[in-house]
Amino acid sequence: MRVAICILELYIPGKTSLKGKRQVTKSLIQRLRNSFNVSVSEVGSQDLWQRTELGLAVVCYNGAGADSIMEKIYNFVEKENDVEIISSRIETY
Repeated sequence: MRVAICILELYIPGKTSLKGKRQVTKSLIQRLRNSFNVSVSEVGSQDLWQRTELGLAVVCYNGAGADSIMEKIYNFVEKENDVEIISSRIETY
């Protein structure tokens, strides 16, 4: 069994309120959960208008599966028009 965790630091351009940021963040979190069956939560920068940090976790039977899912998630978020990836950290256990 392998566990992969990822921290994505995201920039949300054009938002001038926490309400607008939360709308984008909640939508992205829900789509990630539905598309990839992963655990996702906003774990940082909760009081900043145009930044957020998402924590993701996935459990797979092997390391290759966990790496593959994390790569697909990264590509999915990268294609989003509402957010830009600032940094990402991925660890596999």
